[in-house]
Amino acid sequence: MAEISKQDWKLFKERLPEWQEHYMERLTKEYIELLSSPGNASDHFWQLEKRIKQDKKHHGVLLEMRKSNAIWDIAMYVRDKVITMDDLEGFSEDLIDAVKINLGR
Repeated sequence: MAEISKQDWKLFKERLPEWQEHYMERLTKEYIELLSSPGNASDHFWQLEKRIKQDKKHHGVLLEMRKSNAIWDIAMYVRDKVITMDDLEGFSEDLIDAVKINLGR
């Protein structure tokens, strides 16, 4: 796998918190929909507890930052719709191409 450049690594570290925040905002909206849906409060509570338990392990929420994994992590973020390819504006063409290769595009 290609090595991420210093400039791309710096940009990745800057943008990651924003990407994770947007992802968690999306999760929060899904939780609100779940809690607002018809049904018993106890059912909602246990469904929400299960979702949070699963979601907090998702790389969109928690990611161990390693330079050696950054390209793969970015590709996973695109694949899982945490971000889009448009969110990679400002990154090098080499990084974008490496992400596309990882995505099989």
